[in-house]
Amino acid sequence: MADDLFGAAADDVLAASAPLAARLRPRSLDDIVGQDELLAPGKPLRTLVEADRLSSVILWGPPGTGKTTLAQAIAAHTSKSFEQLSAVSAGVKDVREVLERARHRLGERGQGTILFLDEVHRFSKSQQDALLPGVESGLITLIGATTENPFFEVNPPLLSRSTLFRLVALDDAAARALLERGLRAEGATADEDAVAHLAGHANGDGRHVLTSVEVAVAVARARAEPPVVTLADAEAALGTKALRYGRDEHYDVISAFIKSIRGSDPDAGLYWLARMLEAGEDARFIARRIIILASEDIGEADPQSLPIAVAAAHAVEHVGLPEAQLNLAQAVVHLATAPKSNRVALGIWSAREDVRHGPSVEVPVHLRDGHYSGAAKLGHGVGYDYPHDHSEGWVPQRYLPDEVHGRTYYDPSDHGFEQEIRTRMQSRTTS
Repeated sequence: MADDLFGAAADDVLAASAPLAARLRPRSLDDIVGQDELLAPGKPLRTLVEADRLSSVILWGPPGTGKTTLAQAIAAHTSKSFEQLSAVSAGVKDVREVLERARHRLGERGQGTILFLDEVHRFSKSQQDALLPGVESGLITLIGATTENPFFEVNPPLLSRSTLFRLVALDDAAARALLERGLRAEGATADEDAVAHLAGHANGDGRHVLTSVEVAVAVARARAEPPVVTLADAEAALGTKALRYGRDEHYDVISAFIKSIRGSDPDAGLYWLARMLEAGEDARFIARRIIILASEDIGEADPQSLPIAVAAAHAVEHVGLPEAQLNLAQAVVHLATAPKSNRVALGIWSAREDVRHGPSVEVPVHLRDGHYSGAAKLGHGVGYDYPHDHSEGWVPQRYLPDEVHGRTYYDPSDHGFEQEIRTRMQSRTTS
């Protein structure tokens, strides 16, 4: 009994000293800020929870959007037992133990089990496979939470047996509501410009909102009581935020980077380059993407773009960061401001399509190798006209096989250097 009293007292002390985000964790669906598309009255997730008909789900969203909070609120609305694991520390043994307890619970008193698995993307394939029997049979209702795109990180069999709900970053109104709640809990007020600054830099992260409020209030409280948070306090609090950059953003940011250069916007190209470098993106990955872009989106419109991109990649290997940021930036500016053409890319894609789906063709006899003994007897190379024997270095001659004769794979644009290529090609006629 004494141990229970001391334990309860310790829990009270911990609760009182817990971070603001933990103290304000919602206990019901109505307490959750944001996610109205899922949780407003009549919306799909809320309807399933209130009817206690929820099957296994994957909650996907950025950090601080309330995935853990939502799982715990769901537990409060259900008759099922609630178990929680973190994929960071749990293993297959822990999963099997949960499944065993769920089986006993169901057999002894007919009670189902919800398993909340935080950071489900951290589980390996074998660990995720260990969940499948319990999910498939309905022994457990899985609530998996992930900040990463589940189509990349969650095994298809597990994903196909779960309903995917995407949580969105908090908007400005939700961030302000959470800020006001935090200020009330801390017994503080804030100037409007401080509130606007904190809400404007929330990045959709509710946990970050409350952490910033807690720091800002502590700074204000050291100056006066009751605390009044000023803009300077808000700015001081926000200095502790780290840049968020998960795997899903990795793909989105590199997409924005490529599209900005393709769209000839050097400022946007430099911004997204800076975003990747600040987030610790692998500079070699960036360099590889630049090299691909130089041929795919510029090609012969500016033939120097490919050597410049390759030179930037060599600089990354030989110089390294942070200095190689200059070489990457130069390549970005050159490629963004270069004339654009995708005709080289279209050419090879079209040619490969014909090779894949067209008839099997033989090399025309006059183009075959005629340098070995006996080739002439086979007619190989006979009739080939050597272009360098002519003053222009070119002679009308058939090079495509009959099956694709007349096909045009490279059609130069009117952009940049391709204008000259087009003029040169148009001056030549072939039979």
